[in-house]
Parts: sequence; C-alpha cells; structure tokens
Amino acid sequence: MKQQQKQQQATPRRVDRPSPAGGEELGDVIDVEQAEAALVEHYPRLVRLAYLVLPPGRSRGRRVLAAHGVVQRTLPRQRSSTRGLGLPAQRAGTDAAIDPGYAFVRLRVLRAALSGRRALRRPPLFPQVWGLRLFPRSGGADELALDQALSALSGPARAAFVLRDLERLSPPEARRVLEAAGVTHAREALDEADRAATPAGSRDRSLLESAEFDPCALQARPTDLIRRRQHGRAVLAASAAVLVCGALLGMPGDGWGPDGAAAPPYAQNAASEAALDPGKLTVTSATAWKLAARQDFAAWPARGDRIHDKALLRRALAVWARPGAGVQVSATPGTAAGPAAGPAQLLFAGVVDHAVVVLLHDGLRVVRYAEAADGGGQGDGTGAALDFARVDGAAGDAASALVVSRTQGNVRYLTAPWVKSARLVDLVRPDAPGQPVTIGAGGVTTPVPTPQPAEKCTTWPALRTGGGPLLTDLGELAPARLTYGTPRKPGGVTARPARTAWARTACQLATLRGQGVRTVNAWEFARQPLPAGSGLAAWLCTRAETWRGAGSRAMAQIQTPAPHGAPYAAGAVTARAEGGTACGPRAPRALAGVLWKSPAGTWWLLAAGSRQVTSITARDGVHAEAAGRFLAAPAKAGDRAELTGRLATGGRIEALH
Repeated sequence: MKQQQKQQQATPRRVDRPSPAGGEELGDVIDVEQAEAALVEHYPRLVRLAYLVLPPGRSRGRRVLAAHGVVQRTLPRQRSSTRGLGLPAQRAGTDAAIDPGYAFVRLRVLRAALSGRRALRRPPLFPQVWGLRLFPRSGGADELALDQALSALSGPARAAFVLRDLERLSPPEARRVLEAAGVTHAREALDEADRAATPAGSRDRSLLESAEFDPCALQARPTDLIRRRQHGRAVLAASAAVLVCGALLGMPGDGWGPDGAAAPPYAQNAASEAALDPGKLTVTSATAWKLAARQDFAAWPARGDRIHDKALLRRALAVWARPGAGVQVSATPGTAAGPAAGPAQLLFAGVVDHAVVVLLHDGLRVVRYAEAADGGGQGDGTGAALDFARVDGAAGDAASALVVSRTQGNVRYLTAPWVKSARLVDLVRPDAPGQPVTIGAGGVTTPVPTPQPAEKCTTWPALRTGGGPLLTDLGELAPARLTYGTPRKPGGVTARPARTAWARTACQLATLRGQGVRTVNAWEFARQPLPAGSGLAAWLCTRAETWRGAGSRAMAQIQTPAPHGAPYAAGAVTARAEGGTACGPRAPRALAGVLWKSPAGTWWLLAAGSRQVTSITARDGVHAEAAGRFLAAPAKAGDRAELTGRLATGGRIEALH
C-alpha cells in the first residue's frame, strides 16, 4: 500500500489541452515559474531519472551528488519555447500527455545526464557534509542485477530504458524525446534497451522505484577517520555553511513566528506562496448564494469575528501546508492531508468555545484549524489542531452544515446561509416534537448533544435543518445525511413510516463513526407475514455511502413486531457487508434471511427478497424452496442455510452475508 501511494504521488500530473496544428509538437512557452513548479513538485522523480541515466562511475555517492546537481541546474533563466524540442503531443482522455512544464524540465535533465562524465566532474550546488559518505540504501539481488544490467548499457540506452519503463512513454514518444535530447541514434538506443538482460520486475517499475535507485533516501557512513582529523578547519567551515543554509531556509520573509505551529518551509514557488497568502483567500459575498447556480460550499460567505485577522489566517494556512510536530492532525479515510494547490476559500474564522477556529475549503476538502484562544491567539500556535474531511460534490442538503466545535459531549454546527431554522430531534423517539436550536448571526448553532456510544442505546440526537434534511454527527467535520426510501430515489425522514424505521435503526449508526460517511439510507425492501399469525416483519437494508466512493457498508435487519411497552425496540441485524453494490443505486435489490424463534417457542428459517426476486432456495443445513419473494421453513436452533434467489430477469442473487 505504501509503495502504491508513493507511485501515485510521484506520477507527474496530467493536463488536457488542445493539440497544436499537426499534432506532433507543442508550441507553448514555458515560464520560469511553471518550470520551477514542475521541478519542485517532481524533484524526487527527476533526481531518480538523472541518477539512473548518469554513468555508474566509481562511487555511488558521487553519482548521488551529481544527480542532485544536474536537476538543480535545469531551471531556465528566462521563458523558453518548447517548439522544436520534440515534446510529446497532447492527447485527450486517459492518454493525455503529461504537464508540459514537467516534460520540459525532464528533457533538460536528460540532456545534462547524457553529458556523462562532465556532469560527474561538476561540483554539486548544495552543501556537503565533510566526514560522511552519502549513498542510496542497498536493495536485494534483483536490484543489484538491474543495476549491473544498466551499467552495461550505453548512456542513450539507459535513457531509453528509463523513459520507457519508468516514465511509461511509448517507443515513438521515447524516440522523439531522445532525439530532442541530442541522441543521434535513438532507434538503436531503444533496441539496445530491449536487449538488456534485466531481472523480473524491472519492466513494471517496481525495481526502478525501489530504494536502491532513490537518491533522496540516503544512508550516511563515515569516511577515513584519521584523515578527517587533518581537516578540522574544513569541517568547521562546512558546519558553519550548513548552519547558514539552515537559517536561510528556515526564515524566509518574516521568519517562523508568523506561521505559528507550522514546520519550517520546504519549498517556495508561485503556487505554494499563493496558497499561503491570506490576502488571496476567496471570500464570497453574503448574498452570492441567492444567485448561485448551485448551492454548495462555494456559495457560503465568510463568517465569524476574525475573518479580517491576517495573522490568524496566515498561521492557519501555514499549518495546513506544513503542520509541525506538535500539531494534532486528523483526516477522514481517503482524505489527503497535504497542502492546498492554490488559494482556498474562507468559510469561517472566529472564537468558538474558548478556541479560535478557521474553516477553509479548497473545492475537494474542508479543513478546520483550531488553536487555544488563550495561547494560540498570541501567535505561537499553542494547542493547534488540524482536521481534514472530503466534501467533493456536496450540494444542497449535503452542504447545509459543518462541525465548527466539539466540547464535552456537545457539538456546534456552522450552517449554510440558506438554513434559517433547525431543530434537535431524537431518532429513537420519533413522536417527540424536538427542540428548537438557535442559529446565531454568524451561522453558528447553540451546543447540540452529540451521539454517545453506549451498551444500551436509549437516545440518538440528530439535527433537522429547515424542516427537511436530517443530519447526524458521526465524529467528523461533515455530518452524515439520513434518508429513507428506494436506493435510486431516497427521500427525507419526515413521514411516520420513515421515522419509525429509523427509530429502530438509529443505534446501528455507532458502527459507522469515523468512516467518512456521506449519507445513510434505510430501505424497507419487504414486509413478510410471520408463521402462526405472529404479525408482520419489516425487512430493511441500510446502506452507508462515503465521500470517497469506496468503503460503503450495507446492513440487513429484520424488525419483528415490537414487544409491548417498547414500540421502537431496535431491529435484529442479520447480515453486514463492506463494499460492493448491495442495496445501492447500481443494484437496488436485496435478499436476506434469519433464524427466528416464534412466540410459541418454535424455530423458523425466514427469508425475504425485494420485488425483483421471484423464488428463494435454501441449502446446506435447512433445505427448502419457495415461489415468490418470501420463504418460511421449519428449522432447529443452531441451523444454518445458504440462500439464493432467482430474479425476474433470470439472474441469480445471493443473500447478504
């Protein structure tokens, strides 16, 4: 998983732009800022490319320094045209060409690395530590075999191998890049790369992306200790240089102080500096949502009593980009915790419950920065916390509220500007009228109880906004929306059947806390007559959808007639499933079964399917068949059965496990 994430992060971003006339070469002009952004973003990948193409030499350490030097010297001094450089043409769809800025810098790196010995002779452009040898970590037998195979190739052949197998260029594209880099016999270089005797795995990038060939993940070992004593003055001079460089890198502009709890800056380019500038935050007007084509977070105005506090906003942006070691960082599953790609939108900045809170939105995520009002507000970032949550595609009811504060079992929401009223309801008590929740002038609600997991669930608070949408806190920034109805057209939880179903389902929500849940839908797919005139049983399938798409959960339950005095007793869960399409809009059908004990003490195998099910068969333990979508067969305590159903289309459906 770590290696997969590493590959995803290292893969150059792709853009869809129209092809120039002829469709073979780009006619764009690359700005210095664009080239710098590409170099900073893909620096580890570019250094790896240079390291692989450079001649092996006598020392891996010297090749490491040369690779870094090659990449650092590739930044152009002025705007440069790509015309005639043979960069890959732009294409549409999944085969779109890579970012032209990256392709331009990669070509310059390739040219410099192919210069071979001259690159190794030139000194690196960054401080060296005297008395230490730096070299990549050693790999296994396969990595060693691949290194030996690459060492036997010529420089152009090594470049061809890397372009094809690390950069994933097609042979024609690799040939054009090689020719643009000055290789006179590009086709022969590709043929030589094809004939290389490489170990298994070297053709799928797994070895090329290993630590053996990573000049950014280095090991340090001492040089000759006796000789090092003779160079004491040089050591002191190098140490002073390192200290000076560290000071220059650690204190750009105003220094560390204004950034609060942020770590030292790691890179500077136009995009990252814009994302750190509080003056470039997007601030929507208070009435923009009334005319917006879509009611989403982009239509929210900036609210709170600290939206003009530039020092606070700077700290929040800096900690977002570079959270220090003392910052508590949390993120919902599948949510990237990295910096913003550009200026974000300000949603809120103010003091809430003895904390200074800033809410930001970058189009994909909501980010909550909080610091202690009695410490962090002074500029030192004391008690800073950073929370990330995905909210991509949120609109309407899904963008009606965000959690702004949690304290002592309570939660405060920041409501959307179109939400004018809210009520606190208890899902477990659907007949109770609910309590009004005050929404302040800044859109922040009064404290609302948050659901408390307990062995005996007796209450489950939820927030009904504007008389319609029903939201509940599952421990994340974005509350989950509760719905009821068929998977393809779920509705609100307003009618009595919907409120009754959720009253007997609510306590199952505890299993969904912290899973990045977006919506939870309860669907009654069948109502089955029970044997011996014991009444009707409702079969429900509850499906939780996540913001990230993956990780959905489905749960089947049977709700038999409630005992006297407990009209909303929780139903019995019969099956759970993670992932898949069960009970969702792509597969709006269900089949479930349970071993049930009647009031008379007899045991029955009950099964029910949705309307598409035309017959049910039980095997392995209890053997029974039934036409239609209901099955009730005598059974014994402890019996088990495998259930399958036949659909009206002729297909089969298996019971939810």
